[in-house]
Amino acid sequence: MERPWYKFYPEGVPRSIAYPEIPLHGLLERSASAYPERCAVVSGESGYRLTYRELNNLASCFANALISMGVAKGDRAALFLPNIPQFLIAYYGVLKAGCVVTTISPLARESTLLFQLNDSEAETLVVHEFLIPAFLKVASSTAVKRVFVTNGVAGRPSQLPQGSFYDFDAALSRYPPESPKFEIDSKRDLACLQYTGGTTGTPKGAMLTHFNMVSDAIAFSTWIKCRLAEEVFLTALPLSHIFGMTTSMNAPIYAAGTIVLLQKFDVKAVLDTIQKYGITVFCGVPTMYALIVASPEVQSYNLRSIKCCISGGSPLPPEVQRKFIQLTGGVLVEGYGLTECSPGTHTNPVDPSMKTVKIGSIGLPWPDVDARIVDLETGSKTLPPGEIGELVIKGPQVMLGYWKRPDETKNVLRDGWLYTGDVAKMDEDGYFYIVDRKKDLIKHKGYSVYPREVEDVIYEHPAVKLCAVVGKPDPIAGEVPKAFVVLKDGADLTADELISFLKERLEPYKLVKEVEFRKELPLTPAGKVHRRLLREEELSRSPK
Repeated sequence: MERPWYKFYPEGVPRSIAYPEIPLHGLLERSASAYPERCAVVSGESGYRLTYRELNNLASCFANALISMGVAKGDRAALFLPNIPQFLIAYYGVLKAGCVVTTISPLARESTLLFQLNDSEAETLVVHEFLIPAFLKVASSTAVKRVFVTNGVAGRPSQLPQGSFYDFDAALSRYPPESPKFEIDSKRDLACLQYTGGTTGTPKGAMLTHFNMVSDAIAFSTWIKCRLAEEVFLTALPLSHIFGMTTSMNAPIYAAGTIVLLQKFDVKAVLDTIQKYGITVFCGVPTMYALIVASPEVQSYNLRSIKCCISGGSPLPPEVQRKFIQLTGGVLVEGYGLTECSPGTHTNPVDPSMKTVKIGSIGLPWPDVDARIVDLETGSKTLPPGEIGELVIKGPQVMLGYWKRPDETKNVLRDGWLYTGDVAKMDEDGYFYIVDRKKDLIKHKGYSVYPREVEDVIYEHPAVKLCAVVGKPDPIAGEVPKAFVVLKDGADLTADELISFLKERLEPYKLVKEVEFRKELPLTPAGKVHRRLLREEELSRSPK
């Protein structure tokens, strides 16, 4: 197969990389050995810092705590934490104990929390103090045996409920900082069980090996030309999400960079942080960049330290890209990935001249990544440049499969290729473009929203007869969920009332932002609501 993208590779980026067959926490141990006194992580809110030596030692302490409590190699441990230094300590500590990390968004509702804890069979949980009430509501229905609690403030004891709850920071002080020794098969042993809707919308755990995660972190660092022990990364993406986990934690750790954490995205906090810490690399979703360039205060900040920004999760508006580059003098380019690929596979060249950057494209495949477009009907025929089909990917970062779901694994992994479910095309130069989504996935601010999940909750309202949810194009969020609703005869319901109803049952990013009431909805011959027609209506209404 011809690979035209190589001729547009950035200077100094190889076609292939000799990835070390080491465990994921080996990236931290290497940087701690080479740069022990370099700042590894700092809390943007509190200013609390850890050097590489301190971070590595504390991770080892936590690993030894787990082992002393009977945790065995291969056990799953869940992290239910925001972006705080304790996230990194727990993450690498779990790995050092030979266990598998599964992360849960701090925005998750009780139903999501319960499902993931049970599906992963996690027996250990590390949780922030403010999230304990959510866990207590589901605790009796899970297999969790031990819970470590942190308030994110080093040295301040956490409030612990009765039972098998332990103060995370206190536990660290009771165990030695020597790294436990485990035999890790980097290509077979799991590092992460990362939950995603995949191409179907049904939550499932992508089984990511140590080698998957190590290779993706190194490939990303290589692509953006990280300067060893010099870069300062702004981590505003949630570390519980694979995008933030790889680009804003594992990759910086590999490059011995400094990670500046923000618990949530706030424009002023981001601007203050970039200026105060001299941020050089910032990965985010288009919404973040759009809000920055729209800020009335942005002109009063010095953002010229920015070297490179990667946008992912949804299409990057060209005007936002242009304005951000003008403001910072750095490069902002679009990339692509998915949880099943750890997640990165494509990015535009980080080219200050912008000559090899194609607006609207997700860019070129990374080193060691093969990509092609296949026909939508059978998935067996490779299509020529310009033709639209499904994007399929092969590379060292592709998952082993879905946890406990062999049938779904067979559907997406075929002859070594991952079938992404994204409809795309490749041009003559080897640049790829996402055209549509094979399923009805909605990308809202970088999050994946699955219409059926939202529709199922809408149907819980007694006034609703029929409904459909589609993605409506939005210049800031990428897409926003919009609901089309048919009411039962004689029923009365307003949009505000329905949205309030949903707020009690869904995560904030899944909420519909607009409700349109209709007397009927278009149906397919089989009697299903024809979402595609509704989505096309919204596209036709949107400004070109």
